[in-house]
This record gives sequence, C-alpha cells and structure tokens, in this order.
Amino acid sequence: MTSAISAMLGSMLPSIYLRHLGYQVTYVRNFTDVDDKIISRAKELGEDPISLSRRYCEEFNRDMVYLHCLPPSAEPRVSDHMPQILDMIKQIIENGYAYIVDGDVYFSVEKFPDYGRLSGRKLEDNRAGERVAVDSRKKHPADFALWKTAKEGEPFWDSPWGPGRPGWHIECSAMSAAYLGYSFDIHGGGMDLVFPHHENEIAQSCAVCNHSNISYWIHNGFVTVDSEKMSKSLGNFFTIRQVIDLYHPLALRLFLLGTHYQSPINYADVLLESASDRIFYIYQTLHDCESALSQRDVVTLKDTIPPDTVNIINNFYNVFVTSMSDDLHTPVVLAALSDPLKTINDLLHTRKGKKQELRIESLAAFGKILGNVLSTLGLMPESYSEILQQLRDKALKRAKLTEDQVLQKIDERTAARKNKEYERSDIIRKDLAAVGIALMDSPDGTTWRPAVPLAIQEQQVSIT
Repeated sequence: MTSAISAMLGSMLPSIYLRHLGYQVTYVRNFTDVDDKIISRAKELGEDPISLSRRYCEEFNRDMVYLHCLPPSAEPRVSDHMPQILDMIKQIIENGYAYIVDGDVYFSVEKFPDYGRLSGRKLEDNRAGERVAVDSRKKHPADFALWKTAKEGEPFWDSPWGPGRPGWHIECSAMSAAYLGYSFDIHGGGMDLVFPHHENEIAQSCAVCNHSNISYWIHNGFVTVDSEKMSKSLGNFFTIRQVIDLYHPLALRLFLLGTHYQSPINYADVLLESASDRIFYIYQTLHDCESALSQRDVVTLKDTIPPDTVNIINNFYNVFVTSMSDDLHTPVVLAALSDPLKTINDLLHTRKGKKQELRIESLAAFGKILGNVLSTLGLMPESYSEILQQLRDKALKRAKLTEDQVLQKIDERTAARKNKEYERSDIIRKDLAAVGIALMDSPDGTTWRPAVPLAIQEQQVSIT
C-alpha cells in the first residue's frame, strides 16, 4: 500500500462529489508507463518494459475496483501518446523556452519568470546535486529534460533530435492538454509532486500556451506505518492486495476516508481494526433497518415524518454538504453518521423507539439519506447481507478460525452456562474476544459478530 491509495482518493473524490452536485465531470487518470524505474525493473525480470507496465496497470485497475473507485473518463498512457509529446516539445523549442544538447532537450527555467509559483521555491534554492541532477551541459541546474537520448537496451522512439524517450514531466502536460485542454479545473497528486513535477508541468504548459491555467491543485499526504514513513527499505511496505486479504476493501476505504486527504495517513492494525468494526456496525444497522422496512407495504407508508426525524436528517445532510464542499472533509462526514445510526437503532431496538409515531416512515427516511451519502462516499455495497457475511469471513480469517469452530465454542459455552460453570463460560467468551470474535446473548440464543481484538482494544485506550 503506497501513497498511490491516498492520491487515488484525493483525485477521485472530487469527481464523485461534483457529480453528486449535478456537474458534468471529465476525470482523466494517466499512466506513466515509460520511466527509469520501470526500465530498471524490466531488466531485472527480463521483460519488455511496456509489457511490464501494462501488467501493472491492469493490476492497479483491479485494486481500484476492489476499493469502489469510479473508472476515469479517459486513462491515457505515455507509450500511446508519443506524437502529442513530440508536438509539445517542438512548440516549446519554437517558443524559445528549451534548448538542445547532444540529442537531449532541456527546458530553460530562466526563460519562465513565474517558475516556482506553485511551490514557492526560488531558482537560487535549486542547487545541483540536491533535488536536481548534476549536468554541466545545463544552462541552469534546475533545467529539466523534455527529451532524453536513447541508451543501449532501453525503449526508444524517433524524434527530430534523435532516438530517445520523453522526460517524466512533459508526459503529463501533453496528455492533460490532449484530453482537457490547457486550462482545466482540478489537478491532483501527492505532496511530493509539488516540486519539481507539478512546478515543471506549469512551466511547460505555459510555454506552449500562455493562457494555460489550473484552477485548483489538490495534493494528498503520505502513508506512514505506526508513524514511520512507509518504504521498502524499512520493511514496512504493504500492497493493497496484502491488506484486503485480511480486511474488507470497504473497511480499508473507510479507514482512508477517516483522514483528510491532505494529512498523512498512519497505517496501523489498531486503526484498521477500528475501521472494520465501524463499517460492520454501519452495515448491520442499515441491514436491520432494511429488514424492518421489508416487512411493511411501502405503499401504505405516510408522506410525513416526525419533526425530530426531520431535524436529525437535515442536520446530517447539512454537515455532509458543508464538510464535503469545504475541501472534502470526509472525517467530519463520517463522524456525523453517528446520530442517524444511533436513532435507527433506537427505533429498532428500544422500547421507547418501537412506540414512536410514524416509526417505519422515519426508518425509511433515514435509510434513504444514509444510502445516498454512502453512495457518494463510495461506501455503498450491493447488498448489506452479503457484505456483512464478507466482513465475518475476513474476521474469521484474522482469528484463524472457521465458523464451525466458533459455533462449536458457542455450543460449549451454552452447555457450561446451563451447568452453571460460569467461569468456563467466561473463559470461552474471553478467548474468542481476544481474537476478535464477540458473542451476543439474546432470548433467541447466542450469536457472534466481528469485533476489535482485546489486545488491540487496549492499544486504542492507550492511544486515546
């Protein structure tokens, strides 16, 4: 799991929310399938770099489906857009912003007075050997490559300057211009891309079209693990597949939405367990609500709902719109779910709630508004009952138990209670709770549900 996850949410959430508000949205997500790291990895595997890239792109798209991410309107790849890249480089040269050295083409940052306007950096801050490559052929240390001369064994394309491949920055400018034009509303990416990548994109695009403009830049925070930066070198690196092998993808999505996209996301088992427990509660509540409604003829429902219900729904929706419109503050929205969910459970399970006038009408109204908001957040499952079972299956896998084994323990505990062996009964309950299986007693018998394991609950208490 890398910062690509939070980048995905940072760029995709505006698309979902803007569509919810009624806007027509063109969402472009590009793939860089030609760069130094891909070429190096392909050499290690003895594989064609483009073939390797396409395989990884397909795997990425599978992960996005698991996480309920909307597909983009267009998904351009560098290798498919070489003509557009070459045309843009030619135009930059013609406009006097670039120069050619031995088949390489460099952008001259000194020719662009506004260079640094996004990051706030000044040209004198860019010293060779730090964030910029040492190359004595450059006119300025911050000058960056638009085109690189082909090296032996690397993929290359023909160009007016000789065989080679594009620099990293020009790819994004060319593809965004091809699909969105030189001026568009929102550009997303990680915090690490502010400089030099996005700074260079601005310079390139403005060098071609002086009216080029991005209205809003959205940059997401990094992923840390137990408050340390996630990296392969530290051995704390996770892939999405590894995480969702044990936790439901929508639990992972809820966990990610629990942090504002600009803030660092701290990955820890205690936090993911908490997210998994929370999402089970949300879906169990809505499943119970759905079951209660299915027992009534919808046609007979009245058009009115009690004032208290109206107030809770209006307050919740106002928080949703205000928070999402204020730079996508998803954590505030998730916290606001508590009031309507608690009210649903009161209507379903408390003596006072069951006696409330227009109770079923209130449940229907709550179910509708929560369903709409969950859909906008990408958290709406196809079926509440199906996802509850999937969450149970994941909990069993984490506990290294089968459902039959849990049911056997329940039977043993029932027998112990019948024989007044209360100490043994408590041990069975505690042993299951230790691995994240909570037992719930009712007049109809004992059932189980996933829960945060006891040891992790103690971590939560120490954290809070």
